[in-house]
Amino acid sequence: MAPSLSDRLSTGIPGLDEILSGGLIRERSYMIRGQAGSGKTILSLHFLAAGVERGETVLFINLEEDLSDLKANAEALGFDTDAIEFLDLSPGADVFTEDQSYEVFAPEEVEREPITERIVEGVTAVDPDRVVVDPLTQLRFLMSDDYQFRKQVVGFMRFLKDRDATVLFTVQDTESLPTDDLEFVTDGTIRLDTAGYGKTIAVPKFRGSSTQGGEHAYRVTDAGVEVYPALQPGEHAVEFDFEQISSGVDEVDALLNGGIERGTVSIVSGPTGAGKTTLSTQFMREAAKRGERSVIYLFEESEETFLSRSRAIGVPVDEMIEQGTLQVTEVEALERSPQEFARMVREEVEARDAKIVMVDGIAGYRLTLRGTDGTMLQQIHALGRYLKNMGVTTIFVDETRNITGEFQATMENMSYLADNIIFLRHIEVDGELRKAIGVLKKRTSDFERTIREFRITDRGIEVGEPMSQLSGILSGAPEAVDRDPD
Repeated sequence: MAPSLSDRLSTGIPGLDEILSGGLIRERSYMIRGQAGSGKTILSLHFLAAGVERGETVLFINLEEDLSDLKANAEALGFDTDAIEFLDLSPGADVFTEDQSYEVFAPEEVEREPITERIVEGVTAVDPDRVVVDPLTQLRFLMSDDYQFRKQVVGFMRFLKDRDATVLFTVQDTESLPTDDLEFVTDGTIRLDTAGYGKTIAVPKFRGSSTQGGEHAYRVTDAGVEVYPALQPGEHAVEFDFEQISSGVDEVDALLNGGIERGTVSIVSGPTGAGKTTLSTQFMREAAKRGERSVIYLFEESEETFLSRSRAIGVPVDEMIEQGTLQVTEVEALERSPQEFARMVREEVEARDAKIVMVDGIAGYRLTLRGTDGTMLQQIHALGRYLKNMGVTTIFVDETRNITGEFQATMENMSYLADNIIFLRHIEVDGELRKAIGVLKKRTSDFERTIREFRITDRGIEVGEPMSQLSGILSGAPEAVDRDPD
């Protein structure tokens, strides 16, 4: 039987607790493994701070960093070091000056071995509920061989467990001193690493409970460590009314057989300058009239550019923002991981009740993955599925490469993800550059299969009658159709 939530201890990091299905299991030992600078010590401080908030006694056994530096760094991140008991055994202390090996926890050695005596006395005096040992691998240098080191680590963990303590210990991997052997003496492992899109965190081992598998993202900030779990769409769902949502433009609604349905995913595709963002914003303008909140994530243009362009065609974006029915967020793709972006979206949906989410555009979102092309569809599929399950209407803006010429529905092979695909197209008619709009796909109902002329004016969007007098529109260079029976 999995331990209940009452048996759990928060790590002090909500995202990590989510990955751990509620937190760490009390009175067990856990290893934090990562390279230098990965944030192991900061994560440990979160764990102790969470204990302080619960009125617990906490102990930090320091084996490496200068204690004054450790406290200064912790305080700079907002941790209250006065509430933490420190046992300083860092290099430079008298206990490390003698040239000998130390048995760590053999009881008969306590009086003889200074480091053992200090640890036992410190733990006994504090009687901590939570203990951090940072880094445990420092003790390896005090042992005669790896066997003695592992033996004494097992003794160390048992000693602390007998004191009813929950333990986090950090280890640092190096090529010459790997730490794989310590996996066998711990109840769980939290692994900090890096990937193409940034820092990653995983839990490859956790005795007694399930966890969220795979790689998750984290960031070290001025406030400590923030963890962003990978999105699990199947864990989120709400009931909602499956209803049509109007664009506010009759001709666009006619193409869509009434509009798009709530809780569906739409792709609006087309080349640069065709009007994709402007068209997508129409659905949010209508949502604002219903008092619903919408969110736009701009990956490829600035917020000011978007707002200025919307004002120029009569979209009341300032009024919508002031009333709280529109949130415009400019996203710097290279500064975000896909997991962190998913967390941003979840907060808007779950905490602020967003009903429409627009991602503009997919090419910019793809940059959040920074080279891991194979996972782009997986990540955006998870995001789209989550939004569908939450009853959120989703619009992905996808810029196609060709201005005219060969027709492309999408650039990222995303058509299978979409319930609706609306395309915009530049066309040349009698030496004049014009625009066209059509619907390529609609899963939930039939749709109009004609292509209509599309115009953006200072009064907004205007859509003409079906362009039945032209053929070859999708090629970008249509020709007039001769309908004279003679």
